[in-house]
Amino acid sequence: MAKITVNEHTFEVPDDKRLVLAIEDNGIQILHRCGGYARCTTCRVKFVEGEPELMTRAEKTRLQQDPANLFGKIRLSCQILCDHDMTVEPVMTLQNTDVSDPGKRPEDQVTPTPEYVSRYG
Repeated sequence: MAKITVNEHTFEVPDDKRLVLAIEDNGIQILHRCGGYARCTTCRVKFVEGEPELMTRAEKTRLQQDPANLFGKIRLSCQILCDHDMTVEPVMTLQNTDVSDPGKRPEDQVTPTPEYVSRYG
């Protein structure tokens, strides 16, 4: 079980649960407008501790191509599995945006099918 801390609220989640679902299932209304496919960047989190060394190619590509130059600043929670302790801050939630719902619930497994790459190179 991984311990996830969000805004000083800590909870345990099963290993390999998607971070976006762990956050949502523990009462934090994080956005995921594209349904967890690494297309929209609304499920952004900032890491305080425990940032994974690897990222999916889909996440890396999306962040590198983003006009706001998000690569190296945030991560996409829809592309991260909870396999170790992490402390994160969600950037976009239902409470701090003007949308009516967080988006379609992401699938249990990472989508698209993940190909993991180093976040450093």
